[in-house]
Amino acid sequence: MDKYLLIAFAICGISVMIHQSLAFVVALIRKNNGIADIAWGLGFIIICACSLFVHSLLINIERPLGFNPTFILLITLVTIWGLRLSGYLFIRNWNKPEDWRYANWREEWGTKFFLKSYLQVFLLQGFLMLVIASPIILSGFYSLPAALISYSVVHYTLIATGITVWLIGFFFEAVGDSQLAGFKQDPANKGRIMRYGVWQYTRHPNYFGEASMWWGIFLLSCVSAHGVIDILRRAIGPATITFMLLRVSGVTMLESKYKGNKEYEDYQKRTSAFIPMPTKKGAV
Repeated sequence: MDKYLLIAFAICGISVMIHQSLAFVVALIRKNNGIADIAWGLGFIIICACSLFVHSLLINIERPLGFNPTFILLITLVTIWGLRLSGYLFIRNWNKPEDWRYANWREEWGTKFFLKSYLQVFLLQGFLMLVIASPIILSGFYSLPAALISYSVVHYTLIATGITVWLIGFFFEAVGDSQLAGFKQDPANKGRIMRYGVWQYTRHPNYFGEASMWWGIFLLSCVSAHGVIDILRRAIGPATITFMLLRVSGVTMLESKYKGNKEYEDYQKRTSAFIPMPTKKGAV
């Protein structure tokens, strides 16, 4: 691997570690590890800023050649996502009790809670940020300056498809979050299951949306890819977030909370878990 690419990952890694450490300090002060959720989107914005720095100073040293427009589009989309997500979670969680996941860990970890929180929540989250954001870092490093760009039909197809996939994902995540927030604000819905709007097509529109956006980012990053191996390593990022959302901290963990809930079990039978699909016949 090129030594300058290692420098690019190092700059992003150190910046993310500092960001996550500061988030941990805030979590200690507020006695609420839910701060990690708010810090998630902001961490990717920091990676975008570091990647832009690398793109401008380490790669395109001759600034008159200009920034790569596809890379600028890519980091703009990630920044929009990160700001929306962190802003939404800040408004939703800031003065609320600690999320049930973190509260359970606080009880399970006992006297080791602080160390395990730092290592297994904040630093692990930072490492995952780097893995998931690897298409951003690689794109920033390998993207040609504007003056040297020569796009083919394949490149334009990747750009158009990437934007479309990202927009679909952004719609499902943003609309899903908004509809769920409105549902929870109505006292009459306390204890009930949200199954309307986009939630009637997928039980987790926000998770599907986030995964889709990262696959869209992957497609945009492939514009600067060099061969099959480079494309495959860029796919590690979206594959990781998709696996996490499906099998680790997303669908699997959240649905374990509703085990034994008859209404949710009916919802599971009638509604797709992840990919939006028509509701099965007889659904409410």
